[in-house]
Amino acid sequence: MHRIIDQLLFLIDNIPGEFRHMSELEISQRPAPQKWSKKEILGHLCDSAINNLDRFIKIQYEKQPFLLTPYDQVHWVKIQGYQELPFDEVMNLWVSLNKKIYICS
Repeated sequence: MHRIIDQLLFLIDNIPGEFRHMSELEISQRPAPQKWSKKEILGHLCDSAINNLDRFIKIQYEKQPFLLTPYDQVHWVKIQGYQELPFDEVMNLWVSLNKKIYICS
């Protein structure tokens, strides 16, 4: 478990820098009409973090076995509107959510 936590911290520290080397066009451009842009993929990872944080908290106090509730990732990305948001806002959300996951783990 410590290895996974160390990997999460490494990613939180390094992913923002990796994106700083990319242009807004590269971050926002969809490779095909039905494919997500890099910004939307990062938004999807935010949605995953939201759902996982909820699970990590509930598993500590709810009756076992804990049942996972799925979510519709395509609708989440569309409804959250990540493609239209400024990239820094999406990145800051991703960093904040993953720091919260780290604290709860």
